[in-house]
Formats: sequence, structure tokens, C-alpha cells
Amino acid sequence: MKRSIFILLFISLTVTLFAQKEERKAVRAGNKAYKDQLYGTAEAEYDKAIKVNPSSKEASFNLANSYYKQQKWDDALAEYQHYLTLENEDPTKMSSAWSNVGNTYLKKKANEKEGQQPVMPGQMPGAQQKQGPDNLKLSMEAYKNALRLNPKDEETRYNLAVVQKMIKDKEEEGGGGGKDDQQQNKDQDKDKDKDQNKDQNQDQNKDQNKDQKPDQNKDQEQKENQMSQDNIQQILQAIEQDEKETQERVKQTKAQDRKKQNENNRRQNKDW
Repeated sequence: MKRSIFILLFISLTVTLFAQKEERKAVRAGNKAYKDQLYGTAEAEYDKAIKVNPSSKEASFNLANSYYKQQKWDDALAEYQHYLTLENEDPTKMSSAWSNVGNTYLKKKANEKEGQQPVMPGQMPGAQQKQGPDNLKLSMEAYKNALRLNPKDEETRYNLAVVQKMIKDKEEEGGGGGKDDQQQNKDQDKDKDKDQNKDQNQDQNKDQNKDQKPDQNKDQEQKENQMSQDNIQQILQAIEQDEKETQERVKQTKAQDRKKQNENNRRQNKDW
């Protein structure tokens, strides 16, 4: 009986060690491919690691990053959320994930076509569509979550401030339009008290104004949208620059480690 239990424990331990070895092998291969900017290959390796160990935090986080690099925004968001269900101990790592969620929503916003909502499955192009999610506000909430976990993250704080300003400007633009409509209604009420000839002249003037106003609004909207896009691009460029600097620091650290290891090896050889 004891021998049977020992054999089962041995088999279980062997399987576990083999799985861990396969997981680490896949993650390392994914990291190498990611470093070489082969993001599709990296995705396949990280996915392989997750199949071996669905609870692999490193594979999940890196898989989300590989989706992000391939502009698979929805896949990236889903995987970042999955990672956050796995990582509940390290606030810094959780903050990084939330910050990446904010970056992903910002990327989605930057890639939205002006004034165009996505066509839903089974819906004819041009048909009335429901308003889609506000990626700008979702980005803001993600940055807030990141800062709650790591208040010292100044890059995320900057991104949050810019996004909040963009949202505020957008809301103020919407409020201004409502005041214009109320003023138009008051003017129309005043016109009713005037004689017919004046009504006709004013109606003609209104028609002319209506013909001109959409173009003016469109030009203003285009300028405001351009400003918003410029702000988004500014943030995204800063994010990409920070990532390049981080990769460079990692390379330098690894080079220093290799140098120290070589020196240690030489010392050991001399001792022998």
C-alpha cells in the first residue's frame, strides 16, 4: 500500500516537473521572439505555455503584450483582464497591467474613424446604430485603477491628466451645442409675433444660416477632433519611447550580468 502511494506521488511529481519545464521553455522562446519583434511567433509560444499551465502569470501578461503589438486590441484587453484575475499579490505588476489596459483603450480611440460607429454583425451599413463604448472614458478609468495601486507611476499620471482634459473639452463642446439650440428656439418664438413679410424674410435668413452652420460646425469639429488625435498620438509616442528605453535598460542589465558571470568563471578557473 505504501509502495503504491509512493509510486503515485513520484509519477505526479514527475508530471509536474515536466510541465514546468515545458512552460518555461515556451515562455523563454516567446520572450526571444518578442524581443526580435516576431510578435505572431511570440503569441504562439505564450499560448503554448498557457495550455501547459493556465495559471502562468508571466505567459498571460506577455501574451497580452504580444496581442497589443499586433493591434489585436480586444484580444489584448481580454488577456490583461485574465492576467488581473491571476495576479492579486503584487500591486506594482497589477498597476502595470491596468496601465496597459488604459493604453489599449487609447489605441482603440486613436484608430476610430471620425464619426463612424462599427457595423454590428447582421446590420446593414448605414443603418441606425447604437452608440459604442467610450474608449476615452474607459482609458481614464483604467489609468485611475493603475494609480490606486501604484501612486508613484508618473507616466500613468500624465496620461490620465491628458485623457481627463480631452474628456472635459469634449463634454464642454456638447454643452455649448445645447445652449445654441435654446437660443434658436427663443428666436423662433419672437419671430411668431412679427408680420408675415418679416417672417418670410427671416425664414429665408434662417435657411441661409442653416446652410452655413453645418459647415461651420463640421470645420470646428474637425479641428477639435484633430486636437484630440494629436493629444492621443503624443501619449502613445511617449509610451513607445518609454518602452524602448525600458528594453535598452534590460539589455544593459543583462550585459552587465553576463560580464560578472564571465569574471566569476575566470576566477574559478584560476582557483583550480
